[in-house]
Amino acid sequence: MFIRSAMVGFGHYLPPKILTNDDLSHMVETNDEWIRTRTGIVVRHIAEGETTSILAGKAVENAIKNAGLTPQDIDLLILATVTPDNTTPATATLIARNLGFRVGVPAFDISAACSGFIYALALADNMIRLGQVKTAVVVGAECLSKIVDWQDRNTCVLFGDGAGAVVLRAVKGTGTPDDTGILSTCIYADCSQYEHLKTTGGVSSTQNAGFVQMDGKEVFKHAVVSLAEAAENAMQKAHINKNAVNWLIPHQANIRIIESVGERLDIAPQKVIVTVDHHGNTSAASIPLALSENIEQKRLHKGDVVVLTAMGAGFTWGGAVVRI
Repeated sequence: MFIRSAMVGFGHYLPPKILTNDDLSHMVETNDEWIRTRTGIVVRHIAEGETTSILAGKAVENAIKNAGLTPQDIDLLILATVTPDNTTPATATLIARNLGFRVGVPAFDISAACSGFIYALALADNMIRLGQVKTAVVVGAECLSKIVDWQDRNTCVLFGDGAGAVVLRAVKGTGTPDDTGILSTCIYADCSQYEHLKTTGGVSSTQNAGFVQMDGKEVFKHAVVSLAEAAENAMQKAHINKNAVNWLIPHQANIRIIESVGERLDIAPQKVIVTVDHHGNTSAASIPLALSENIEQKRLHKGDVVVLTAMGAGFTWGGAVVRI
């Protein structure tokens, strides 16, 4: 019997405070036109009085309800984040406690920056296919506003806060591309690029979180190639071609990167999901936020083939192919 990991529930949460480009123009030397033309971002959500565990918990709760399940049905929780509530324990354990997960259910965080959700998805999928768990929740959540230098106009205009989650459940498959569920995943890293995107601090170095620091030109150059490569490899591994793809959901970092990846893959613009305009870059939350929002809006439908691809600090990157 061939086991697949089907996405059976989706959920997301965005904090209520909205920060516009005009708002930012009163904080740093910038303006709406400058931000829109270079990034495609119009607004982003900012967490006030809410931590990553709160954002993630609401997304997870929504995803579990959407799946028609309860927290007692969950066998595994993986949180992808670079902004945990505490250095230790894992923020996933706090989410599990707050939502009433069963004692004994594994819950842990992973840190792979903007690729975190793809990394977590690959881990959960492997555990389901190996028969170690039956039902898993993968959530990406960030409070990036807490590690942004609001005096640095090159970075503060880019990031937002939010969370997105999916519930995965073991289903029987045939092992062919016609199956429902995750058809392939692939993850990578090139650690020689470490210096191009990082924070200025850390627990064992400066004893504080620091601020996001980025070499935009280097990130852009590597992002387009890596995002397209991961998508191509995931499609090849899933034995599908671009004609079978209904939707492409790239990491929502920058509209220029998103458009370039679509062009490189020769996927029509109307098949490329864009949420960066109203979410900003939410790192590990980016892809699950886009998935959940477009499911809720009934833009994505059961049976659709969706290609996911992300790249982030490290550099890390990865891709996945899913039939909803």
